[in-house]
Amino acid sequence: MPGAAPHWDIFCAVVDNYGDAGIAWRLARTLAREHALDMRLYIDALPALARLAPAIDVAREAQAVDGIEVRVWRGPQGPFAESNPGDVVIEAFGCGLPAAYLDAMAARPSKPVWINLEYLSAERWIEDCHGLASRHPTRPLTRYFFFPGFAPMTGGLLRERDLFVRRDRFRDNVAVREAFWRRLGIAPARNGRVVSLFCYPDAPVEALFDAWAAGDQPVLCLVPEGVARASMERRSARLSGPRAHGRLTLAPIPFLTQEDYDRLLWTCDINFVRGEDSFVRAQWAARPLVWNVYPQSDAAHLLKLEAFLGRYVEGLATGAASAYASFSRAWNGGADALWSTLDTALPDLARHAPIWAGALARQSDLASALVDFCRNRL
Repeated sequence: MPGAAPHWDIFCAVVDNYGDAGIAWRLARTLAREHALDMRLYIDALPALARLAPAIDVAREAQAVDGIEVRVWRGPQGPFAESNPGDVVIEAFGCGLPAAYLDAMAARPSKPVWINLEYLSAERWIEDCHGLASRHPTRPLTRYFFFPGFAPMTGGLLRERDLFVRRDRFRDNVAVREAFWRRLGIAPARNGRVVSLFCYPDAPVEALFDAWAAGDQPVLCLVPEGVARASMERRSARLSGPRAHGRLTLAPIPFLTQEDYDRLLWTCDINFVRGEDSFVRAQWAARPLVWNVYPQSDAAHLLKLEAFLGRYVEGLATGAASAYASFSRAWNGGADALWSTLDTALPDLARHAPIWAGALARQSDLASALVDFCRNRL
């Protein structure tokens, strides 16, 4: 891309709490920092983004943060006055674009590269659909479908170039780790297991809490703000700090920035994650993980789970693979998941996690794949 840095626009409508905003922000920052692109992010829920990136000022509808121009928009049907579309336009998760913006795209002599960034899936069919083009029915525009994924024939996963270096430096620095725990108001037991729990309301957390409370090993469960709150209230008279229940200590923690959430994942022995953004970050943490898939009314999320399990358990011993798959299905089906079975598989899963992360890292990351794809079409 000769000359001035290409201008890229990302449009994001926040649907799933903070996940959509988190992915859009990570992507915008990576494209700006690592590929020297002129980035502009349109988002319809600025307060959600501000919780992930505290430098965001919720009172300003247009601002520059971390080298990214951030603007508020009001959805594809809302008013939209901008008329200078980017050279590349990313429509995150099929959120739709305003008619006025589409008209401005169509009016450009050199049409923008229009990307529909899809949700992540491990399903095999996305490899055939990745990069496919679709002509707009009424405007001289082409939209390309771009699928993040786990295979070389997909767009890969979002990952910064220095992520593993930062992760390993943090883990190797005892003083930095202990300072992080102090900021959270937590003091993990040296002989216990530390778990992060981030799940949807229908996950069977009560049975899991019971198993941990009655287990042989101390478990410190770190629960982010707003997660499993009802289950915690049934066990605790107060939620302002750690509370012990048998061998289980439940510790509510405050809402974390993206950087601190990464650090949390890096330090825990196993991470329960949900949706897409935390799911991907947990894989880069190279620690055992359990995924709570975003629930869909037609049970399509269970197909996504099976597709991931089919890839993830490759290379695991038969017993560990079976235990992991069984627990994951129960966790996503609302059934009481058998912790004791998964517990025996944790040593195998702990050895497997960095192998899995390393294999994924040998593929192109999502931002680089997008840049390569668009470079050939500008």
